[in-house]
Amino acid sequence: MTMKRKTPKKSAHIPVSRVQYSAKVMLPFYRAIAEHPKYAAAWSRAVIAADLDKMGLLLGLASRKAIGLPLGSNGIGYFISFPQKNSFTELTNGTTIIPGSVQFHFNTRVHREIARAVIPLYTQLAYNRPFAAALSRAAGAGDGKAVNKMVRALVKSKALIRVESGIENGGIALNFKPSCSPYIYRNLLFLESL
Repeated sequence: MTMKRKTPKKSAHIPVSRVQYSAKVMLPFYRAIAEHPKYAAAWSRAVIAADLDKMGLLLGLASRKAIGLPLGSNGIGYFISFPQKNSFTELTNGTTIIPGSVQFHFNTRVHREIARAVIPLYTQLAYNRPFAAALSRAAGAGDGKAVNKMVRALVKSKALIRVESGIENGGIALNFKPSCSPYIYRNLLFLESL
């Protein structure tokens, strides 16, 4: 007799506790990128080189709660994951250039601009539970209009050209096209299947 393995049920949205925890961990990192040019430049060099050891060291310097988190780099961006015990998904946050645009490039100036822009959003996600829950529900439902309104109320950058909702099981993507760059950068928060 063979037993069928149950397929995990896909979540319609990212659980608010996971959103808040990831935002609390990432906020000091985004502040470090925005406020410290040398730190931001070192991070960009590590991303381009896909030096995960260096990235882990730098991330831990900015946010002690991030020490040991799984990291990834594709040479044009980075991904920081938040595994959850007994889960078939992990929450992932990161910033990357759209794949296929360029290789081994990650502009420090652009990254600092994006970090400054998203700090108010991540602050609300971290410390305003009703806001985090509302954004998670709207993204999970694919309510692009509501997500766009909530994000743009906090992210005031003129470089923000598009807000996407409902990606990867209820995640969001903020697309930035700064005037100083020919490339679109995406700040992502999504559930990744393992």
